[in-house]
Amino acid sequence: MRAVVYNGPRDVAVQDVPDARIERPTDVLVRITSTNICGSDLHMYEGRTDFPKGGVFGHENLGQVAEVGDAVDRVKVGDWVAIPFNIGCGFCKNCERGLSAFCLTTADRSVMPNMAGAAYGFADMGPYRGGQADLLRVPYGDYNCLKLPPDAEERQNDYVMLADIFPTGWHVTELAGLRPGESVVIYGAGPVGLMAAHAAMIKGACMVMVVDRHPDRLRLAESIGALPIDDSKGSPVDQVLALTNGIGADRGCECVGYQAHDPEGHEHPNMTMNDLVKSVKFTGGIGVVGVYAPEDPAPQDPLYKQGEIVFDYGLLWFKGQTIGTGQCNVKAYNRQLRDLISTGRAKPSFIISHELPLQEAPNAYQHFDARDDGWTKVVLKPAA
Repeated sequence: MRAVVYNGPRDVAVQDVPDARIERPTDVLVRITSTNICGSDLHMYEGRTDFPKGGVFGHENLGQVAEVGDAVDRVKVGDWVAIPFNIGCGFCKNCERGLSAFCLTTADRSVMPNMAGAAYGFADMGPYRGGQADLLRVPYGDYNCLKLPPDAEERQNDYVMLADIFPTGWHVTELAGLRPGESVVIYGAGPVGLMAAHAAMIKGACMVMVVDRHPDRLRLAESIGALPIDDSKGSPVDQVLALTNGIGADRGCECVGYQAHDPEGHEHPNMTMNDLVKSVKFTGGIGVVGVYAPEDPAPQDPLYKQGEIVFDYGLLWFKGQTIGTGQCNVKAYNRQLRDLISTGRAKPSFIISHELPLQEAPNAYQHFDARDDGWTKVVLKPAA
């Protein structure tokens, strides 16, 4: 089969690799029809993780079931499914508690002895190949495959967002504690930040502010009713305070991660975290889903080599703020969000700028990584 293979920093190619296949009776084999390039793929693409050369990218996947293992009961050949980026078992202590991002069964203990969690095509998240390919093996398929409605094939650009970014955008608002009638500031108008804004609007936030500096992304935020804040035009903290009568937002969402840059292009891994502490009111809540890795093999800040940042904890403590962090437990949200899409209450495909055949992946990665104007979200179509 064809797959997007990582050959080194900023070097990916579509190559032939051994076909994905059923390896265990609980596996499901999916023929991928839509697979997204995610912002977190760029950390690996740029060589800022220990993702192995020869590995296959792709954790935002949707397709049609081609084959099922002998022990699979619920999922049938021909079903259209969205596949959470988390690989859970469904029966360990964490999965039973709804924490599918921290599965104890599928975790790779070679990363650390008490490791929890696994994902497709992701650094330190197990040996599982990604789905930017013709086929994807889904372990524990009955648990991990979300069956889609009859309109799945026609609306797969919406439903594919259930694999990661729509649940992740929803998750960060949950981590922040957002309630109807509250204000929220979202740092980062990439795909996850825009999904957080979409989620906040659906949940009834009274004001949704989105901080970025890329005009195409800020236009998308404005198109769904959010207030765009351009941090290249002045301090984002001052702009948030001005919009909230000097009080600060009720809630804040971090959707950037450790490769945050200032408007001049300098990287500061602590920038958005410290700006959020200043932007959110006393007793407010902050959610963090931007990637912060435990190690960075090519750090721009020496301290971050071991995943450490200079953080304004004193001000956080003084303001009585709370922080929720971590990867999204997709299974906790994807059924409800599927139904929001199905009934027309949500349309996450509004962020898509490009639909491209799989063969165009190397070019797409270059443009998306460069944040070229108009490249807001890429969906690869292996069947095209």
